[in-house]
This record gives sequence, C-alpha cells and structure tokens, in this order.
Amino acid sequence: MSTTTKDGYLRKPEWLKIKLNTNENYTGLKKMMREKNLHTVCEEAKCPNIHECWGIRRTATFMILGDVCTRACRFCAIKTGLPTELDLAEPERVADSVQLMNLKHAVITAVARDDLKDGGAEVFAETVRAIKRKNPFTTVEVLPSDMGGIYENIQTLMAARPDILNHNIETVERLTPRVRARAKYHRSLELLQRSKELQPDIPTKSSLMIGLGETKEEIIQTMDDLRAHDVDIMTIGQYLQPSKKHLPVLKYYTPQEFGELREIAMTKGFKHCEAGPLVRSSYHADEQVNAASKQRQAQGEKQQQA
Repeated sequence: MSTTTKDGYLRKPEWLKIKLNTNENYTGLKKMMREKNLHTVCEEAKCPNIHECWGIRRTATFMILGDVCTRACRFCAIKTGLPTELDLAEPERVADSVQLMNLKHAVITAVARDDLKDGGAEVFAETVRAIKRKNPFTTVEVLPSDMGGIYENIQTLMAARPDILNHNIETVERLTPRVRARAKYHRSLELLQRSKELQPDIPTKSSLMIGLGETKEEIIQTMDDLRAHDVDIMTIGQYLQPSKKHLPVLKYYTPQEFGELREIAMTKGFKHCEAGPLVRSSYHADEQVNAASKQRQAQGEKQQQA
C-alpha cells in the first residue's frame, strides 16, 4: 500500500530505488557527449536507468534535432520552446560517436520539431544512413515523434531502413489529451501501421507508461489497439514525476503487476514485451530487437515447413 509524503505526493516504494554508478564508462560517455556537442534523452528526460546504461551496459540513446521541444507534454522533463536552428552536421557526429563507443545497437530519438515541414524526417534518415555507413554491424533503432502524421515524412524516414521503428503511444486513449501535447492517440497508431506497410520486414515497437490514472482494462485495450496496427514489440514502465510542475503519480505498480501485464501482452501476440517499474522505451533495446528477430525467424521457418 503506497503512503504519502507531507506534500501529499505518493511515496516511492522500495523497488524504485536506483543504484548510482559513476565509473569510468559513465564519466567517459558524459565527457564524449559534451565534446561532440551531442544530446541524449538519457540526460534530458532524467531517465532512471542512466547509470546502468552508461556505467555498466555502455549504451546511450542519442537525441537529435537539438534539445528544445516544440511540445510541452505534461509528463516530460525536456525543455520546451521554439528551436532556433537545424544542425545538418549532427548525423556525422552521432555516427562518429557510435563508432567510438563501439555500439552493437544505437537508439536515435529526437525532440518534436513542429516548426519543420518534414518534422525532422530528413535529418533522422541521414543519421540512420551515416551510422550504417560508418558502423555496418550496428543495428539502428529510431524513436521519432509523430512528425505531424504526414505520410511523406514517414516515407522519408523508413526509406533509410532503420532496423526497428519505435513510436511511443505513451498513455491510454482517454488520458492522451491531458498527457500528450498536440499528439493524438489514433495518429500514433496510424504512424506505426504505415511504417509497417512501407517496410513490412522492419519490426515496430511502442511504449506505455502507467501510473497516471488508467485502468487495467484501458491498458489491455491499448495492447489490443497496438496489435491491431501490427506492432511487434511493447514496453511498459512506471511513470515517474520529473518535477512538481508535471503530472503527479497516481499509482505505483508492483513488480508482480508488471509481470502479469507482460504475460497478458505476450498472449496478445507481441513478439517481445519488456515490463517493469524502471523499464523505459530504450531500456535493453538491443535485447528487444534480437528477441523479436529470433521469433520472426522462427515463425518464418514454421511457415516454410507447413
């Protein structure tokens, strides 16, 4: 049973305590990011797994198109405003950093750029191409905004053939207008399906954060909606309030509840589901894409035998 603090906020349970790790991997990555003038969603969004990913797994999620978002979602810690420039040299710097880090799997996300006609799709695509050119054995996952829901923007991005297309649904349909600025629940579903239609062999993925007042039935309905739009991989994590200006946490789910949700997701037909209190969209992303690829290969072999 969750208790409250003096300010009336829910007290964090024991299972959300994080072990800090500021070893040479962590400090080295932080130094390199600053030297290359690169941003990471790990830092900007105050991800709880940054010490594990940077300090132990030596992985990071690059955030391109600057560090100012044109949207002001009520769950997100990234600063908002009107971006002033577009850095066309950024794709090459990201590719160089992936090479220096010797990454097996790179995740590329971005702030929403509603000020750009293509929503940043061309820079996204060029970043994918640059990474693959300099790091042919690195798999690349992209995590874009909805890019205005414009079909041509999705075409531009998918033409670069990322190894996985990730776009987060974030919350259930009922809460979307309150939680996600300018985003639309069904537009996100449409982007995921159109991506799959453009490149059927590329896995699609989406993430749901819980603890904002959704019901279990709404969580299951979101799973059904994602599967109805051919989404292959799902992640489910606990929403954590970045600051007092953001939406409060209404419930902390237990590890057991996350385990149950994972089992339900797998029965729905997802090729892989990662669920847990500290799970985020990019958490163990390399394992997710590998698991989905193995299951897709196994299904193909069964079809050939039949």
